[in-house]
Amino acid sequence: MKRIIKWTGLFFAGLIGLLVIVLVVANVLTFSRTNRQYSVNTPAITIPDDETFLARGEHLVEIVSHCSGCHGPDLGGSAFFDVPSIGTIPASNLTSGQGGIGAHYTDEDWIRALVHGVGPDGRMLLVMPSQYFRHYSDEDLGAVIAYLKQMTPVNREFPTKQLALMGRTVFGLGFFGSMPAELIDHASPRPPAPQPGISSEYGEYLINVAVCKDCHGENLAGNQPAPDSPWGSNLTPGGNLAHWSEEEFFTAIRTGKTPEGRTLISFMPWEEYRHMTDEEIRAIWLYLQSLPALEDNRR
Repeated sequence: MKRIIKWTGLFFAGLIGLLVIVLVVANVLTFSRTNRQYSVNTPAITIPDDETFLARGEHLVEIVSHCSGCHGPDLGGSAFFDVPSIGTIPASNLTSGQGGIGAHYTDEDWIRALVHGVGPDGRMLLVMPSQYFRHYSDEDLGAVIAYLKQMTPVNREFPTKQLALMGRTVFGLGFFGSMPAELIDHASPRPPAPQPGISSEYGEYLINVAVCKDCHGENLAGNQPAPDSPWGSNLTPGGNLAHWSEEEFFTAIRTGKTPEGRTLISFMPWEEYRHMTDEEIRAIWLYLQSLPALEDNRR
């Protein structure tokens, strides 16, 4: 009996020791990842201030890229992710108001954040989908920054991002996946942007800067962006869209009503996308129709 108690004690002591090692290693990895210094070159971008470019910037920020989905309706920031056992990751106040990054961001800082997912301190910005925003053309990138710089100031402050012990552990073990700054080849030039127009190439451009792949998967055959989020449907001809007409696709985007009689959930920002131009929606439709028919990623 004593031997059983002894070996049981040794087993649990070893198990606890192993858990301690895992915790230490995971936390070291988290510290290393989140404090890595990225040395990046920011492209030379003209930041215009005329009304045409500001209107273009507003269209991209408010409708196509739907920045308010994370940063709040007034772009004054949001709690975004706040789970005490995991941590707090606010979406920044983008304005020049109290607590806003717009009060001190330079043009270079905006470019670095959008193109590389890196902050002024050289460290990664968590969650910021720069792997998609780096597809912006020079003109669109300049228009986006011009619009962000002139937004109405909002006074709203948030605590700095902070991961609890459990958050640092799961982050270090890779359960959150790679962050945008880790996915980007910072030494490579940005992807070339096509001319705006009704073409599948421009549709692909819009799919990227609208961050559609975040919910629908890199191959657009479906994805679940977070464990508690709904599944993003298969947008290739292997999914329901194979049975839709272009007119029905327009109706779904404009009204939220699908040919099957469903209403698109609010997690899908169709209420913003419905303000896209006819040309933009048609270009997206052409691109989706050009994709190979893939089985749903859930299979």
